[in-house]
Amino acid sequence: MTLPTAELPRATKLHDEPGHLIRRAQQIAVSKFHEVHGRHITPIQYAILRTLQQSPGIDQVTLADLIALDTSTTADIAARLETKGWILREVLPRRQRRLSLTAEGEEVLAELLPGVGHHYDGMMSSLEPDEQREFLRLLRKFVHLHDSQSPPESRKTRAAERDQA
Repeated sequence: MTLPTAELPRATKLHDEPGHLIRRAQQIAVSKFHEVHGRHITPIQYAILRTLQQSPGIDQVTLADLIALDTSTTADIAARLETKGWILREVLPRRQRRLSLTAEGEEVLAELLPGVGHHYDGMMSSLEPDEQREFLRLLRKFVHLHDSQSPPESRKTRAAERDQA
């Protein structure tokens, strides 16, 4: 049942509002990530390393699209990962950069991967197995629906950035 928008603020407590709950879920996920993996890497840096492992040689704009970050933030993080020696950024024509993991980046990722299950368990263990599946199904649906409903101008902007970068 969906409440009329005019009734929502009176009928819903802050701790029942979807935006607040999503923000809290993000805080919990990041906290659990650091408990398992330490603070030498962030969840976004991990996402970049995993994406480059799965799609070696992609350009920065494609990477930004794949991990749902803006291109300037992705470029900043990629530069930091390059400084750490974890990735290589190769300049291509038209100012594009091809990204790949270095041997050290592969080692860092190999050290992190065994903890992925612990991170998952730390976040999901309070839910029953059926609830875990349903929670993940609804999260995927929520993200997919919002990604597919992004305004055409933002999709055009991302495509233009990819062509120019």
